[in-house]
Amino acid sequence: MATETLKSNAGGATGLRRVLLDNGALSALVVLLVAMSLLSGDFLTTQNLLNVGVQAAVTAILAFGVTFVIVSAGIDLSVGSVAALSATVLAWSATSEGLPVWLAIVLAVGTGIACGFVNGLLVSYGKLPPFIATLAMLSVARGLSLVISQGSPIPFPDSVSNLGDTIGGWLPVPVIVMIAMGLVTALILGRTYIGRSMYAIGGNEEAARLSGLRVKRQKLVIYGLSGLFAAVAGIVLASRLVSAQPQAAQGYELDAIAAVVIGGASLAGGVGKASGTLIGALILAVLRNGLNLLSVSAFWQQVVIGVVIALAVLLDTLRRKAGATPGASTGAAAGGGKKGPQVLKLGLAAVLVAAVVGAVSFFNNGSSGTSTKIGMSLSTLNNPFFVQMKEGAQAEAKKAGVDLTVTDAQNDASQQTNQLQNFTGEGMKSIIVNPVDSDAVGPAVRGANKSDIPVIAADRGVNKAKAATLVASDNVAGGKLAAKTLAEKLGGKGKIVTLQGVAGTSASRERGKGFAEGIKEYPGIKVVASQPADFDRTKGLDVMTNLMQSNPGINGVFAENDEMALGAAKALGNKAGKSVSVVGFDGTPDGLKAVETGTLYASVAQQPKELGRIAVQNAVKAMRGKDVEETVKVPVKVVTKKNVADFS
Repeated sequence: MATETLKSNAGGATGLRRVLLDNGALSALVVLLVAMSLLSGDFLTTQNLLNVGVQAAVTAILAFGVTFVIVSAGIDLSVGSVAALSATVLAWSATSEGLPVWLAIVLAVGTGIACGFVNGLLVSYGKLPPFIATLAMLSVARGLSLVISQGSPIPFPDSVSNLGDTIGGWLPVPVIVMIAMGLVTALILGRTYIGRSMYAIGGNEEAARLSGLRVKRQKLVIYGLSGLFAAVAGIVLASRLVSAQPQAAQGYELDAIAAVVIGGASLAGGVGKASGTLIGALILAVLRNGLNLLSVSAFWQQVVIGVVIALAVLLDTLRRKAGATPGASTGAAAGGGKKGPQVLKLGLAAVLVAAVVGAVSFFNNGSSGTSTKIGMSLSTLNNPFFVQMKEGAQAEAKKAGVDLTVTDAQNDASQQTNQLQNFTGEGMKSIIVNPVDSDAVGPAVRGANKSDIPVIAADRGVNKAKAATLVASDNVAGGKLAAKTLAEKLGGKGKIVTLQGVAGTSASRERGKGFAEGIKEYPGIKVVASQPADFDRTKGLDVMTNLMQSNPGINGVFAENDEMALGAAKALGNKAGKSVSVVGFDGTPDGLKAVETGTLYASVAQQPKELGRIAVQNAVKAMRGKDVEETVKVPVKVVTKKNVADFS
C-alpha cells in the first residue's frame, strides 16, 4: 500500500512536471507568478489578481481574433485601429445620431466585421501580402476614427459602460467577456469546419486548395472573425474608459501578435490554440502589473518586458527542437534513458527564473524602507516637459522623505487606467495623476476614491471623479497669451499656421481653444492651415515642411508645444526668427535655448519642475489629512529674448 501511494505521488509529480515542461508558455507564466509573488507582497492578493485579469482582457480578446489569422499563416496589423474605430462608431451613433444603443452596438460590430472582410478581400482577391493589406487598414481605420470624432473623445452610453464594471462588486465584466471569447475561439478552432480549414491553410495552402478547400472564401471568413473580435475588444476598452478615444489601442496589435506567439503559435502557420493565446496575454499583463508594483523605472520596464518575451518564446522553441513529447517524458521518468531533453528543459526553466528575478531585482529602484508611498502616473515621458515635472516631483519627494513611484502612460488612456488600478491595489497613501484624458481617467480615480486614497490632478483636471486638488497651469490662458504675443509681433496682420498636439488630449484641446479665442481679436491675421504633429519634433519638422509647400507666404507659426516648434523652426531654416516668427509652448530647456538664439520668437513657459514639486507637496498634505486648496495655479509666462535669462 505504501509503495503504491509513493508511486501515485511520484506519478502526479511527474505529470505536473510534464505538463509544465511540455508547455513553455505555461511554464513561463508560472515562473513569473512565483517571482512576482516573492518580490512583491502586494502581488498575490485577490484584488491585484483581478486587476491583472482586467488588464489582460482587451489584449486577450484582440489576440484571440489574431490567432485565427496567424494559424492560417497570415498577419493582422489593423486590429488596434479597428477596435478604436468600432468603439467610436458606437459612441457617435448612440450619442450624436441618437440611435438606440442595441442598434449602435450592431453597427459597431458590423464595422469591425466589414474592416475584416476588406482585409480578406485585399489578401485573397487583391493578392496583397497580409502585412501590406492590414497595414493599410491600420491607417484607414485610425483616420476614420479621427474623422468621425473630430479628434475628441466621445462619451460612451451608460448602458454599454456597464461592461467596464463589476458583478457583485468584485467580479470584473471584462474578465467574463475575455473568458467567453476564449471559449468561442477554442470552439471555432477545435470543433468547426472553418477551424480545421485554418490549420489546413496554414500548414500548406496549396495542398488545402487542391484538397477542395475554397481558400479565398475561407480567408474572407478568417479576417472577418479577426475584425469581429477587434470590435468586441474596442467596446470593452471604451467601456472601461467611459468614452471612445480616437487614439485608443495604439500599438495593441503588436501586443496581440506577441501574445499569440508567446502562446506557442507559429508565424509560419498551422500551429496555435486559444489556451496558449490566453496564457500569452496573461504573461504580458503579469509583467506590466508586477513591474509597476515593484516601482521599476518606466524606461527599464520596456527593456525587461522585451527580454522576458524573447526568453519565453526561446524556451518554447528549444523545447520543440528537443522533441519533447508526453511519451518521451514518461519514458525518461521511468528510467528509459532519454534524459537529455528534460535536463535541457529544466536548465532553460531555471535560466528563465534567474533572468526574470535578476532583471527585476536589478532594475527595481526599490523603496527607502519607509511606509509612505506615493504613486505618480504621467501621460508620457517622451516629452521634456513631463520629464522636468518628474524631476521636480522626485526632488520634493526626497526632501519630504517619501517613496515616489513614477509610471509612464505613453499617451495611452487605457494603460494609465491600469497604472492607477495598480497604485490603488498596492495601497499607495496618495496618487498623483497627469491625465492622458480627463474623462477616461475618471473610473480609475473613482476606484481610488472608494479606497480613501487622495488623488492629486497635475497639469490637467479629472472629470467625473473627486480629486483632492488640481495643480495646473492654465492652458487656455496660455493659448491666449501665445495668440497675443504672435499677433503683436506680426503687427496684427499676416498668415499663420498652427501645429496641433495629439488629437483628443486635454492639453491640445485647451491650448488650441485658447489660441483660437485669442487670435479672433486680430481680424488682420488669418490662420491658413492647422495640422496635428502629435507633440513630436520629427513630426513637426515633416508637417511644417509640407505646409510650407502649400502656404509659401506664411509669416507666423504657433505650435502647441516646444518640441513641435523646434521641428517647425528646423523646417523653416533661415526663415525662422527672421521672416517667420515661431511661438512654442512649455518653456523646455531646448525651447528656451532657441528663444535665446532667436530661432523661436517666444515660448509660453509653464515651469514644469515647480508643477511637479507642488503636486508632491499637496499629495503629502492630503495623505496626512491636512486641508489642501481645491485648485493651485502655477503661473504661465511668455518668454522672449528680453527675459529668457530669468528662466534659463
